Order: sequence, then C-alpha cells, then structure tokens
Amino acid sequence: MTTPHPRPWRGVLVATALPLRDDLSVDYDRYAEHCTWLVENGCDGVVPNGSLGEYQVLTPEERARVVETAVAAVGGARVMPGVAAYGSAEARRWAEQARDAGCAAVMLLPPNAYRADERSVLAHYAEVAKAAVPVVAYNNPIDTKVDLVPELLAKLHGEGHIHAVKEFSGDVRRAYRLAELAPELDLLIGADDVLLELAIAGAKGWVAGYPNALPAATVELYRAAVGGDLDTAKRLYGQLHPLLRWDSRVEFVQAIKVSMDIVGRHGGACRPPRVPLLPEQEAAVRAATEKAVAAGLA
Repeated sequence: MTTPHPRPWRGVLVATALPLRDDLSVDYDRYAEHCTWLVENGCDGVVPNGSLGEYQVLTPEERARVVETAVAAVGGARVMPGVAAYGSAEARRWAEQARDAGCAAVMLLPPNAYRADERSVLAHYAEVAKAAVPVVAYNNPIDTKVDLVPELLAKLHGEGHIHAVKEFSGDVRRAYRLAELAPELDLLIGADDVLLELAIAGAKGWVAGYPNALPAATVELYRAAVGGDLDTAKRLYGQLHPLLRWDSRVEFVQAIKVSMDIVGRHGGACRPPRVPLLPEQEAAVRAATEKAVAAGLA
C-alpha cells in the first residue's frame, strides 16, 4: 500500500461506486472489500458519498455507515467523503460526522438547490469550514448550475475555507488562471477524460471514476502523466479514453458499474431514478472494457 500524503486529497482518490444487493440494499461487506482492493492496487484513497456512490438516494443512516465502513477498511487518512447537502447546516453536520469518524478531509459542492450567487457560496463554505476538517471544493457547473470560477475559488481559499478543488468544468484553461490567483490551492482532476491535460497543467490529484474497474492501469496513467513520462501517459490515455469519457456523461454510474462487472468486480444495479443503460450504450461500454482487458489493462 502507498503511504497517505500529508495533504490527503493528493494522488488518486477513487470516487467509489456503491455495491448494492439484489434488493438494492447496501452491501457494506462488499464495499469494505472494494475500498481495500483499490488501495492494494495503488490508489491513494477513496471518496465515499459522491454522485458515483449514489449519495442522493441513501438514507442518513446508510450515508453515515458508508463513511464508517470506508474508514474501518482503509483508515481515515485515506477517506474523503462527499458532504454535499441542500442546506449549509446539514452539510456541516455531514462534515462533522466525517471528522468524528476519523476522516482527514471532506469534499463539498456549492449550494445546488438553486443557482446560488457569490455571497451564498462564500457563506456556505464558511459554515462547513466550522467543522474544522479540511474542505476540498467540488466545481461541477454542468450539474449544479453554480460555477466556482477561479476568482471565486481564490476568494474561498484566501478566506481559509478550502484547501483544494475538484475541477469538473472541462475547461483546462482554468488551471493556469487558478495557479496565478491562488498558487497554494491544489487543483484536482475532476473528470477522467481530461486527466492528461490537467496533469500537464499542474494538477496535484485526481478524484477518479474508472479506477473502480481498472485501478492498476489508471493509476499507472496518472503517475506517468504527473511524472512527465508523456510517452507512457499518451499510450495509456489513448487506450483508456473510450472508457474515461463515460465519466463525463449522464450515465457514468451505470457505465462504470457495467465495466466493474465485466472485469470480475461487483458493479451491479443502481437505485432509481437511475435506470440501466440502453442496449447500444451497454454494448459500447462492454466493447471498450473488453478491449482494455485484451490489452492487459485489467
């Protein structure tokens, strides 16, 4: 196993898919085994209760137990739960729950029940920062309709509310602007299909989706990209990109779970309102996964 970094959001942190039983209850034993397997295969940590972990359709009891299960499996220094909620007070409570469970950091979306303005965003992060656990912002303007632009992120960092940002906008140019405005704010790759571009731009970590199915190859890709081994990185990126681009599609949870099933992991079903992939979508995911397997990437 790798040693946790002093900044625990650095490296490859997997936004973990959540295994469900046939009755769609959470299989905590399988989840613990999955977290352990990811770390044993080179990943630096896990991110429970993100969108890939279907946190929106978990009960409060399930959501808390998922965090506790991950901590018991791999240690709190390797666990950075998502603490998103409609209200700032609730998000702060989830941050406190993560802190009390032993987690070293949390990941937080901006307010997303409405199109929040800058004042609301600043107040939201200020409230959750009171939990006294390091906060990684998550910028996903595509889904939340709230854009954490570099200028706003620099303000949040300057106020001491955030230490890093998971950047999912897809706009690689922001990496360079952010480095000018807030050089101490760590940039984390937020979308699998811009990994190489953001690694070259100075990213310090990757909150990743496809390592759920292909940890060894994706970790090798990340290490090569940030280490400047562009020959290896470009080769792996080209081989894996037909899968990595699913991470930026609406059906990313289902696609990653299908890939997990194909490589012998337990992906399984999702809770409603997510529905199975269309036949042509599943065929595309299956073909790309099987090609990766044939290339020795699984």
